[in-house]
This record gives sequence, C-alpha cells and structure tokens, in this order.
Amino acid sequence: MSDWMGVVWLVVLLGFNAFFVGAEFAVISARRAQIEPRANKGSKAAKMALQAMESASLMLAMCQLGITVCSLLILYISEPSIHHLLEVPLYALGLPPEVITVAGYVITLVLVTYLHVVFGEMVPKNASFSMPTRFVLLLAPPLLWISRIFKPIIGLLNGITNGMLRLMRIEPKDEANSAFTLDQVETIVEESKREGLLFDPTGALAKTFEFTSRKVADVSLPLADIVTLPLDATTEDVEAAVRERGFSRYVFVDGEGEPVGYLHIKDVLGTKDEASGLPVQGKRIRRLASLFEQSELEDAMQLMRSSGAHVAKTFNAEGETTGLLFLEDILEELVGEVRDATRRLR
Repeated sequence: MSDWMGVVWLVVLLGFNAFFVGAEFAVISARRAQIEPRANKGSKAAKMALQAMESASLMLAMCQLGITVCSLLILYISEPSIHHLLEVPLYALGLPPEVITVAGYVITLVLVTYLHVVFGEMVPKNASFSMPTRFVLLLAPPLLWISRIFKPIIGLLNGITNGMLRLMRIEPKDEANSAFTLDQVETIVEESKREGLLFDPTGALAKTFEFTSRKVADVSLPLADIVTLPLDATTEDVEAAVRERGFSRYVFVDGEGEPVGYLHIKDVLGTKDEASGLPVQGKRIRRLASLFEQSELEDAMQLMRSSGAHVAKTFNAEGETTGLLFLEDILEELVGEVRDATRRLR
C-alpha cells in the first residue's frame, strides 16, 4: 500500500470514528419525548432511533468497539505512511538519520493525535450534544444495522460488562434516563428562565412547583376568620350577609360552632317574598368535604372536585375541626388571587 493511500485511510477512519462517537452521544442525549411524536407519524428513522435508545447498552458496546478498531487501524495503517512521507522533507533539510526518525515520529504522533481528537472525537461529540434529536435520527439507523451484523460480538461484550456491574452491585440499564423528578424539572425550568429560553411573567410555573409541596394546613383558614351563619338563619340573614360581606358562599354551624354545611347565594336567589323570613335550613344546604390537615394540597383539590364540594372542613390527628378550606384558595395557589364574583359586582 502506498503512503498516499495511508493518508486516504486516515481520512476514512477518522470519518468512521466520528460516526461512532456522534452516534454514541446522540443515543444518550436524545429524549423520547422529541422522537416519539415523529415515530407515531410513521417516520422510519424515528422508529429505528427509538429502538437504538431502548437498547442503549448494546449501542454503546457497538460504538466503543467501532471507536477502538478505528483507533487501532489509524495507529497501524495511517501513522507509518505519514511518518514515511515526512521523512522526505526532513532529509532535504540535511538532518542526520537519527534526528529524522525521532522528529518524524514526534510530528506524526502530534498531527495524528490532533486530527483524531478534534475531528474524530470533539466535533461529533459536541455536535451530538448540541442537536441530539437531529443526530440520533441521522446516525441511529445505520448504527442499528451495523450492530445487527456484529450482534454476537457486542452481545458478548455487553454480557461481560453487565456481569461485572452486577458483581459490584450495580444494576445495568438498557435505556438512558428520559424521565425527571419534580426537583429536576424545577431546576430545568429555572435554568431555562435564566438563559432566556422560557418566560414565566405571571409566575404560574413557579406556583405549580410550590403547589406540589403544600399541605392543606398551609392554605386552610381558622374558623375564627370565617363568616358563618347559624342553622336557623333566614333568607333575610343570608341577604344581609351578602350585603355586608359580599361573599357568594356561607358556612352554617350548629349550636356548638361545628361546621355542618354551606350555602351558595344562588340557592336562595329568586325565593318568593312570603318565604323570605323562613329558615334556609330546609333548603339545599350543601355538604362539606372533610380533609386531614396534613394531606397534600393536590390530593385535596382532587377530592373536592370529584365530590363537587367547594368548601371542606379540616381536622387534625385527634379528629378535631381546625378550619375550613375553600376551593378558591387552592386555585389561588396556582394562578394567583381569585376574587369572588359577588364581590366584584358590589
């Protein structure tokens, strides 16, 4: 083989090395959430990319095998050719043979290492990190075909690797992590906001993360702060409370001050004049939901929505009523202040 063919092989082997490096980092960096919609639309490249991502350990074995083989071939095929080509200009300089041999080896080593690190490693790696979706769609299909050809070899390598990991009490995984914990998502959102890639002018995203850690006791109101009505309250009493306070919902308490239900003003709107002085107890007093004060706020919202109750009484570990929770106050934790529609009409 001529020396110039060695240079051609250097370019070819650097290209293969770059392919395996780029494919390795693309398979690890790409996210299923960005690939699955394309696969669902019928993209063959996306479907093959998902197969590669689901067999990440095998793909990594294939990439490492390819990178190692390319590096060895560069060492044994391309370096001697480049070394021999460099001897010609060094001889022309009139240098002694011993100096020419050492200088040619050093220059060849530096040149090949530079080309290998930059074009065979760093460029494809950084490109895959920057655009993982594009590169996994481009590189995963051919990587999958190559891995099928060398499946016995990479299967053996992967099996040995997994066995060694299990000896170290490490459970091997076939797929890179594509899901995040709540704390990780919050960190991603904060970083995106700092980089100017995500905007949250109303604070809705921040409130959502805070909402997940809130308890019922953090939002409920003590009974002393609630406008309540006795069970024998009349329609006129309700109307007077609306005129004075402007709320749309009022909680009824029994003789001991224990909440027993609530009433929405629409339940008494349109009452006939002759019934205006009668107690509203016989009318539709709505049932209160009952919540433990240390329950998660999102669980409380789900329970109140499923039961249709807009008001719940809270209790402690001893079973004592500690306060009241309004669905409106839960929603305010997510979207900010929610003003009572009745109060807006005043």
